[in-house]
Amino acid sequence: MRDVFIVGAGIHAFGRTPALTGLQQGVFAVRQALDHCGLTWPQIQFAFGGSDSAGNADTMVSALGQTGLPFVNVANGCATGGSALFGAYNAIRAGSFDLGLAVGFDKHPRGSFSPLPADWGLPDWYGETGLMLTTQFFAMKIQRYRVAFGIAEDTLGAVAEKAFANGALAEHAWRREPVDRQTILTSQMVSDPLTKFMFCSPAEGAVALVLASERKARELGLPAVRLRAVAMRTRPPGSFEVFSPALDLERGGSPTTLASQAAYEMAGVGPRDIDVAQLQDTEVGAEIMHMAENGFCADGEQTAWIAEGRTRIDGMLPVNTDGGCLACGEPIGASGLRQVYENYRQLTGRAGARQVPGEPRLGYSHVYGAPGVSAVAIVER
Repeated sequence: MRDVFIVGAGIHAFGRTPALTGLQQGVFAVRQALDHCGLTWPQIQFAFGGSDSAGNADTMVSALGQTGLPFVNVANGCATGGSALFGAYNAIRAGSFDLGLAVGFDKHPRGSFSPLPADWGLPDWYGETGLMLTTQFFAMKIQRYRVAFGIAEDTLGAVAEKAFANGALAEHAWRREPVDRQTILTSQMVSDPLTKFMFCSPAEGAVALVLASERKARELGLPAVRLRAVAMRTRPPGSFEVFSPALDLERGGSPTTLASQAAYEMAGVGPRDIDVAQLQDTEVGAEIMHMAENGFCADGEQTAWIAEGRTRIDGMLPVNTDGGCLACGEPIGASGLRQVYENYRQLTGRAGARQVPGEPRLGYSHVYGAPGVSAVAIVER
């Protein structure tokens, strides 16, 4: 198996861009990534790409050029971007190609996501009774977790406060104004205990990553990071997932723990080796629970970790340094790739005001999607 490197990256800012379709934002990100590398579209040998609401990614060839390259469309819920990276990584790792692309984009309408039960193998009554409301699911999950492990209410507010502070430093973020903790905690309740500032919003945006074999990366001579591992897993028995119509009495693991363990084993590193992490934070409870599921702390330790500032940019393990989904919003196809883009910027020392001190060497990203899919990538400077 061959080593795989990220040699270039492009991004269209997240948020709202009325003048451009989601597909056009994807094309923008691809062209920026190519320009960054000094490459042209005909040099790209293959692509994996995904979008949830803005069309099939392969139709980008109408704007980029109809070169006949293999272009695989990916759809895996909020883990679409991470899944596209998984495919692109393995295509080069297996020796089939030397230069390829992972791209994701989306353009969601205002308001909440409105998934249909039939699309997820569920009966209509599941939606009619309100169980397709993701806000309700996430609230129930963190309620259960708080009771089991003693997570303080103030911890929820602290996670959101950190996210907006980091987002204010990220040029691609949507929410770029700090929000104080008291405002977060006392804002409108959406689903107890989560207030409106504790959720991310559907958004727009795009990210493209150019991947290369070691030989090609050396030939290009660009600042690059090595993909030490990319792992993806689905839910095991007994896991508590989005759109699960029942919860087993015997709790099992989660797709995140499986993907995390696989990635650490593949990379030959452990949680303590990671210098910067991007974790799925659809809402504040997700970041809290994913800290433990990805092995960075034990269940219940998050309250102390966050109170002591360990997850801040200057902390022991900076988490979601660009504000995560809370500050950037969540265009489904692009979100997982945004995390890897952020780690690429951090490890190449180009994150600007949000740069993690001390020349970080290992970056970790984790994305989670319905109905229980997680993808993890570990990159190395």
